[in-house]
Amino acid sequence: MIAGILLAAGGARRFRSQKLVAPLDGMPVVRHSAAALASAVDRLIVVVGSQGSEVAAALGDVEAEIVENPEWESGLAGSLRCGISALSEDVDAVVVTLGDQPTIDPGLIEAVVQVWGQFKPPIVTARYRNTPAHPVLFSRRMFGELLALEGDAGARLLIDRTPSRVLNVDYDAPVPRDVDTPEDLDTLRGESA
Repeated sequence: MIAGILLAAGGARRFRSQKLVAPLDGMPVVRHSAAALASAVDRLIVVVGSQGSEVAAALGDVEAEIVENPEWESGLAGSLRCGISALSEDVDAVVVTLGDQPTIDPGLIEAVVQVWGQFKPPIVTARYRNTPAHPVLFSRRMFGELLALEGDAGARLLIDRTPSRVLNVDYDAPVPRDVDTPEDLDTLRGESA
């Protein structure tokens, strides 16, 4: 079984309100991100924190298990640990994406899963014009290392620590834009108009 973990717990300080519930093309930002990940995995876990009930409600009809990170202010690693801890024993690998990347390509997520299915490396990551970014897939054998992460760096440390464990899926497009500020969201709205 392949699970997905959507990291959606942050406080959105630069946005000055909860960016994940802000509308983009008629849906909340987080719903776009969740729907893309849900389309490529067997089970979706959404880790919420800041304004968690509002973020969970914004998912609409996307089927997901909501996991609350009470220590969301400690950074991405804490949210990742919460998501990994919620996985059942039958999960073989997990794909991680970000709640504030609403334009991530579901086809690329599927490609990452397919590469893992074919070669079974410890880590598969998307690489956008030579820049690694989400989605990132971790096989079960990486779960212990993910649970040991601390701080706000997320899993980048594991990817950088041993590049030989990583297979890249090359994608000829720019890295999906994070919605960090109202201006970022305005840019995305302009690109989709």
